[in-house]
This record gives sequence, structure tokens and C-alpha cells, in this order.
Amino acid sequence: MSHTTRQKQKLLNRVRRIRGQMEAVERALEEEKGCADVLQLIAGVRGAINGLMAEVIEDHIQLHVADQALNQNQRDEGAAELIDVVRAYMK
Repeated sequence: MSHTTRQKQKLLNRVRRIRGQMEAVERALEEEKGCADVLQLIAGVRGAINGLMAEVIEDHIQLHVADQALNQNQRDEGAAELIDVVRAYMK
């Protein structure tokens, strides 16, 4: 079972909160709110996205890299997947 399936509802709730935050950014832009207000909203979205990413990364490490029940090839594959995602995320 994938960790995204195991914690599906928790992750979906986080995504829905992020969607709400993005809608707040959109409304602020439409209403021509001040730059500081818009920047604060964007910073909140970024923090929420980073939190979501951290949670999924943590689960990936626990289930696909650190799990001693996995053979070395499976652990190496999990590590390689994680490295690819982190590199893409950091760009």
C-alpha cells in the first residue's frame, strides 16, 4: 500500500487548504490589494506546499528507503526516486 493511499484523506485535506489559500491570492489580486498583503498570502501558500512536500518525503523515506524489510535494490530505487524529486523541487 502506498503512503499516499494510506494517508489519502490527510493529504487531500492539506491540498484543499492549499487550494483555499490560492483562491485567497486570486481574490487579493482581483481586488487589487496591496503588494504586502499579496506577498503575505503567497508566503503562506509556499509554506503550506513545503509542509505537504515534507510530509510526503518523510513517508517516502520511511517506506521506501529506511524500511529494513526491503531488499537493497528496492531501497536504492527509493533513494534514487527521492533524489530526482528533491532535485526537481529545488530548481
